Amino acid sequence: MRIFDNILSDRGSKYAVSGGPCTSEAEARAMVAKLCETRKFAKASHHSWGLLTADGPIKADDGEAGAGMVILRMLERAELRGHVIIVTRWFGGKHLGGDRFRHIQEAVRLYLAEIA
Repeated sequence: MRIFDNILSDRGSKYAVSGGPCTSEAEARAMVAKLCETRKFAKASHHSWGLLTADGPIKADDGEAGAGMVILRMLERAELRGHVIIVTRWFGGKHLGGDRFRHIQEAVRLYLAEIA
């Protein structure tokens, strides 16, 4: 699994993006659990992720409503199947409104550029 930490910061919220080859929801959840073995990631507010499998799309918002769908759309555009992307957010105390989606997109763009 590749992890890119402290990639974005806005009004106290901080973001990281990670991911790797993955073929099922169980594997994706195991990857999130592996991330959370690190104390820093265990304290994060949200671990949103998306995955395109042979059986169809799978996503998890983890309390960040709509975040999984944003990740899925970007995976579809990139035609990246069998690879989970996880966007982690540490809430900084101020609501970001629609800007949070922009930050999720930027995190996924960064990840896709790094693995290309």
